[in-house]
Amino acid sequence: IGAANNLLAAMLDNHIFQGNALQIDSRRIVWKRAVDMNDRQLRYVTDGLGGRVNGVPREDGFDITVASEVMAVLCLSKDIDDLKARLARIIVAYTRDERPITAGDLKAQGAMAALLKDALKPNLVQTLEHTPALIHGGPFANIAHGCNSVTATRMALKLGDYIITEAGFGADLGAEKFLDIKCRMSGLRPSAVVIVATVRALKHHGGVAKADLGNEDLTALEAGLPNLLQHVENITKGFGLPAVVAINRFPTDTEAELQLIEEKCKALGVNVALSEVWAKGGEGAVKLAEEVVRLCEEPSNLQFCYEENDPIEEKLRKIVQKIYRGIDVELTPAAKKQAAQFEAMGFGGLPI
Repeated sequence: IGAANNLLAAMLDNHIFQGNALQIDSRRIVWKRAVDMNDRQLRYVTDGLGGRVNGVPREDGFDITVASEVMAVLCLSKDIDDLKARLARIIVAYTRDERPITAGDLKAQGAMAALLKDALKPNLVQTLEHTPALIHGGPFANIAHGCNSVTATRMALKLGDYIITEAGFGADLGAEKFLDIKCRMSGLRPSAVVIVATVRALKHHGGVAKADLGNEDLTALEAGLPNLLQHVENITKGFGLPAVVAINRFPTDTEAELQLIEEKCKALGVNVALSEVWAKGGEGAVKLAEEVVRLCEEPSNLQFCYEENDPIEEKLRKIVQKIYRGIDVELTPAAKKQAAQFEAMGFGGLPI
């Protein structure tokens, strides 16, 4: 990922150095270099110094490698040809008259794909109990879709009867992106959803200090439960998918606390299953697995949060209102201008 990212950066700067036939505005380069280290000192740099033969001086910067757009592209690509086509569409800069310049304009996609031909293959590992697992891709969830590759998921579906995939953190940020971006673009349709929670986290949401989370506190637990219940509603009512709540059990959890969670979830038509895999391995999640198998036989009707042809601002509004339960979205003038620019460039129909 890092090599492909930096190859594109090098080809961009070399094009400018060799005469800049594409008329790239060096003040409007949006492609950064990548380094596999969280080094804030390199976020904003000036390079191309040292005289005429050493490049054209300009402001530049580094992203951490997993935040590279190349990572997101790799994880959404279905094969090497699709990867090459997606790489070609990456926007790296703009001209002085605000025309976008892509990796395809620089003819970089072929060389980038050659560097990524082995990275496109999922990695097979195993759990302590010898269950196969495919580990592949890690796009940052705060700037990309935050879930593993389409290739790994599709490969797993051909090799097993039931496939569990981590869909990101939370049923607002993680699941929304998994469903509205990865599932929409790949055609994948999940049969059921497992929402993971802990008693400790729910009590913390209810105002209990970290040092006191080991003590039974039903009042705080009930105050924190709306957080979990909203995640449940996001999945069942918002996206139309059957769900089970998995409680990662801690030794300090009491029966009264577990019972309260179960009652509140059942009121929404969702079962609760304890997960004790940290202590008992696979044996500690048999009931959870049985509930997942049962749910997979239930009808599911995935409905996306927004329509593809909705304007960008409307897509944002629907996410805010349906998932985060906000009243509305208010774009700053700069954001409105950027949204209008994206729509004018033909990107209005993309997931957000």
